[in-house]
Parts: sequence; C-alpha cells; structure tokens
Amino acid sequence: MAPHAEDPKPDSGVDLIHHDGKTVYGDWRDQFHKTGTAVIKGVISPERAEYYKQKQIEWLQSFNRGFDPNDESTWTQEHLPVSFKGGMYFAYSSTHEKFVWEARTEPKILEVFSKLWGTDELLCSFDGMNITLPRQKDLTWSPWPHCDQSPQRKGMQCVQGLLNYQPNGPNDGGLILMHGSSKLFDEFFREQREQDDHEDKPPEEEDFRDLFIFKEEDVKWFEDRGCKLEKLNLEPGDFVLWDSRTMHYACFPQGDRIRHVQYICMTPRKFAKQEDVDLKASLFNNWQGTTHWPHCNIRKQGPVERDGKPDPQNRTEPYEKPIVTDRILQLAGVKAY
Repeated sequence: MAPHAEDPKPDSGVDLIHHDGKTVYGDWRDQFHKTGTAVIKGVISPERAEYYKQKQIEWLQSFNRGFDPNDESTWTQEHLPVSFKGGMYFAYSSTHEKFVWEARTEPKILEVFSKLWGTDELLCSFDGMNITLPRQKDLTWSPWPHCDQSPQRKGMQCVQGLLNYQPNGPNDGGLILMHGSSKLFDEFFREQREQDDHEDKPPEEEDFRDLFIFKEEDVKWFEDRGCKLEKLNLEPGDFVLWDSRTMHYACFPQGDRIRHVQYICMTPRKFAKQEDVDLKASLFNNWQGTTHWPHCNIRKQGPVERDGKPDPQNRTEPYEKPIVTDRILQLAGVKAY
C-alpha cells in the first residue's frame, strides 16, 4: 500500500492519519475515525487465542515459584514474577518471547495496521502483556483512568492495540474506554491540568512523558460533553484499537476467569528519527522492552526489582527466543525496508 500523499510530521499537531470526515471505508475504520476506538472481531482464531493463553501460563510457571492456574492459593505475588498494576508484564525480556512475536506477526494483525496507516512499512512497539488474576488477596487495586499521550503532543499521533485471548463478560477483567475522548483531547488540555496523584503515578525522575492520569472531575468533564465510559466484553481473538489520546484503564476481574491479553502497537517507519530507530534496534538486540510508542519515546527499562532489590530471577533474554525473520527485523527497526 502506498503511504499518504502528504504526510504530516510527527508532533506537528496535525493528525498523522488524515481523515476528511466524509470518506466511508465500510469496515472498522469508520468506527475508529468516528470515536477513536474500534473492536475488530476474530482477528485470530479461537484455537490460536487458546495457544497464546497457554503460552502465557507456561511463561508464568517458568519461574518455578509454584504458580498453578487451578489453585487459587498460589495466586499471590510470592508465586509470580513481578508485574505492574497486578498483571502487566514488561520485564524479564518477556516483550521478546517467541509467542509474543508470533502474535505481533499474525497476518491479520499486520493487515489491520497496514490498513489503518496505509503502508506496510511499519515499526512495532516492544510492549507488554496482561495476565490478571481475579481475587488476588495481596493486591490493592484502584481504577486509574489515563491516556498514553503527553498533553504536549497534539493531534492523533499513535494508535494502541490489544489482542484478547480469554472470553470476558461484565464480571471479568477487561478494557474500559472513554469513547470519543480523543476528539476532545486538545480542547481539554488548552487549560493547565494537573495529573491525579495516583498511587501508580510513576516517579517524577522517570518522566514517562506519554502518560497522563486523570482526576475524577476530569472524567466528569468528558462525560458532560457526551463521552461514555464503556467496559468492553470480548471474545478470544478479538482485537481492539484506540487513539492514544483516548482515556482508558483496565477493569479488575471480579469473576472466575484470568484475564489474558497482549498489547500490540505499530506505526509507520517514516515517522521515526534515525536515532530512535538505532536505539530501537539496539534494544531489540539486547531483548529490552519499550513503551507503547513504536517510533518515538523509546526508553531503556531498568532491571526489575522485588521488595526494593534487584530480582535475582531477572532475565536478560527471553525464556523462549523468537525465530527471527526479516519481517521481525523490519518491525524492530534492525533491517531497513
């Protein structure tokens, strides 16, 4: 597919995907351009989703801490590798596990991002997975409505994705999206806004840049303007896309099912500066993860800590290394298109 004729520069304040508000595609793109969100049903088969779910369980068990998906007494931090928000895994070189790269290179996943951006020449984020256990007793959890785009970045600059592996209904863990909030992002941030002082707010010295945590009154601001918070109920194999300006957060599982998802984000290679591509390639070669952003805000993560000390079980390479193809090298920024 050919790139768009006149591509805006990233961070120019202009939407990186131009849509005139009139063009009709007759597919999920119509919903995406209307609300900044879209659910694409059955991007992978239920059988593939089950395979990925089992690989996630095997990965948790590979630390030999006694985790058993069928024994709820083992659903504690003591029996698990270290995660963020009780189930988001970015460390231990997990972002380069064989099954993670298999998911990123599923033909229909690549097709979705190619259709969205109008090009096959994409970079992929080295993003994490989410395996959240219901009723985890040693976990304090609170909602944290946020967006993954800095108020300093204007316009539609990035689109995030989530591949779902486990059925989730009203009582299960899942994604909550504020439909339409991306369209009001620039208006909201015309005024000076302070982030919520949430327990999960990163320390100032880490400067996440592309993270803003909303206060309760901010949520109401968007709702008063017609936006609606919705918890998505998904089937195995469903894929969700959202404009990174969209307010969202995870719903903690109340039912019996473990939540299983993989975060996947791709943007065109042409939006990346060469130094960012070089950094990305070096992170790939050292099995390091990145943020949600494929083409910028690429930062090396520090070693994972358990109880305030470096985790002796930290890994500097994946438990099961990917079969590295030319396509993976292109998506990782190692090989040119």
